[in-house]
Amino acid sequence: MPTKDRPRHMSTDLAIKDVAERTGIAAGTIRMWEQRYGFPAPGRTPSGYRRYTEEDVDALRKVLALRHRGLSVPAAISRAQDAGATSDHPSIYAAVAAQDSGARPLILKKATLVALSKAIEHEALALAAAPVVFGAFQEERFYRRVERRYRRLALHADAAAVFADFPGGLRHPDGAPAEIPIATDDALGNEWAVIVDAPGYAACLLAWEQPGVTVPGGPDDAQRRFEAIWTIDPEATRRAAQVAARLAGRADPDFGERLEELLTDRPLALEEPAPALTALTNRMVAYLEAAGD
Repeated sequence: MPTKDRPRHMSTDLAIKDVAERTGIAAGTIRMWEQRYGFPAPGRTPSGYRRYTEEDVDALRKVLALRHRGLSVPAAISRAQDAGATSDHPSIYAAVAAQDSGARPLILKKATLVALSKAIEHEALALAAAPVVFGAFQEERFYRRVERRYRRLALHADAAAVFADFPGGLRHPDGAPAEIPIATDDALGNEWAVIVDAPGYAACLLAWEQPGVTVPGGPDDAQRRFEAIWTIDPEATRRAAQVAARLAGRADPDFGERLEELLTDRPLALEEPAPALTALTNRMVAYLEAAGD
């Protein structure tokens, strides 16, 4: 299976051990895929060592997400290549992870993400005036469990949208967030997101699931593992909201245009970001996570 030609951004210079750590795929598996399927296609140093890019990391994560949904390795690689990695089907998580927002990725259990999401949502209900709100839930059943809270958020929001595998297609329910269906090749199908962008309050929680740890909705569902970023940096939150708006615009161009106009016109939540507070919060979460093991 030949690998399509694509520009390589050599400003990123990742060794195979770095890629293995960031994707959860063993280095030996990455080398095997390269030999068997021509994917990924790393550059080489003069001494012959493999060097990978951020695009390689994103593409490998997409393959894992597709494998998690039942595709074979060749089919998942082919789908990831045909989709152009994440360029046509953007990842909210990757867009923010690439920025230096003071947020350090942490490996968290789903149970911890649920608690953090609830905290952000409740704080938004208490503090955020006229926010733009996005949520990504992977599966519709997960959204329905918290739909009441998102309806409350939508009542006070300038705009709100949620993403999941909604079977009925695009919907704009009265007094509720727009329901945006996730396509089978969307990176967002393997992600978790809570984004609140308001003039006086900004926060986002973004996570990428590590496939294969346990089955969604199964008896060990709360133990599913995610690589997660939590931040109150207004610029990082705005970046996440802009990517989410583009994704919504694929399903509903008029709604997407409205979202982008709202985000363009509104001021950032704070004049100065607070990376130190983000770092401290991440440390607290890490301690809580370790105590729960």
